[in-house]
Amino acid sequence: MSGHYHRPLALLGTELASLSLEELKTQVLATLSNRIHGLCFSAYTEGQGPGTRLTERQIRNRLEIIQPHTRWIRSFSCQDGHELVPRIAASMGLKTMVGAWLDDDLARNEAELGGAIEIARAGHADILAIGNEVLLREELDEDRLIDYLQRAKAGAPGVPVGYVDAYFKFVDHPRVTEACDVILANCYPFWEGCPAEHALLYMKEMYGRALKVANGRKVIVSETGWPNLGAATLGAVPSLESALRYFLGTFQWALEEGIETFYFAAFDEAWKVDKEGDVGAFWGLWDKHGKAKFA
Repeated sequence: MSGHYHRPLALLGTELASLSLEELKTQVLATLSNRIHGLCFSAYTEGQGPGTRLTERQIRNRLEIIQPHTRWIRSFSCQDGHELVPRIAASMGLKTMVGAWLDDDLARNEAELGGAIEIARAGHADILAIGNEVLLREELDEDRLIDYLQRAKAGAPGVPVGYVDAYFKFVDHPRVTEACDVILANCYPFWEGCPAEHALLYMKEMYGRALKVANGRKVIVSETGWPNLGAATLGAVPSLESALRYFLGTFQWALEEGIETFYFAAFDEAWKVDKEGDVGAFWGLWDKHGKAKFA
């Protein structure tokens, strides 16, 4: 990360908490202008979601919006056009954590795994993320997940392979932790009902719990974020001010501690309301139209 981050993120703690909405927007813009480590990326637009076939043009158009503001992206699938994302990102100077989506559909899992390995062999995967929260959703058992991880390692030698889940799952499943080259921990104070004023401190604790069981492996924050609209989760209340403060605090901490962090998410995605309620549609730094909320 560049030392240029220090100036836009100089206001911290109580000073950060006292900033007005307009001052927060200015700070976020300055931070993004210096390029953060990573953004969780989906090219879906309004009316689209899983099962939609993405085109190269749409992917490129969405990437062009965020390319000046990040060094990495994280993708979530290797089918339905998502397999095009890493190559296009590489052509734009971006690295990709390539996600293979796993669930209880074993035939589709094979296609996802094969697609991920193919992308890696083509030189477009900088990290392979094999599976996302399948233990949390109880869709796969340890043995099958570890088998997928081992096959990814064998199929893409030289590319770090990890699994993405909530930070505490790496404590609960040490065999899975040991099977990973890198630990990809999702850290969401919001979903655990933590009030915004304590969220950054709690997120650091989440990271620390994953780090403690990593046995020397790198721990990457594969997702963290705060929504700007929607229903509260216990004491965690969505608002634009809280979202921007959380973003700024997260990346100041990431800079100071040298922690690779992927912010969730680049864009709002309406399809998420089906599983997450109304708040699911409002996690992006950019809205569904590609307009920056910090502008």
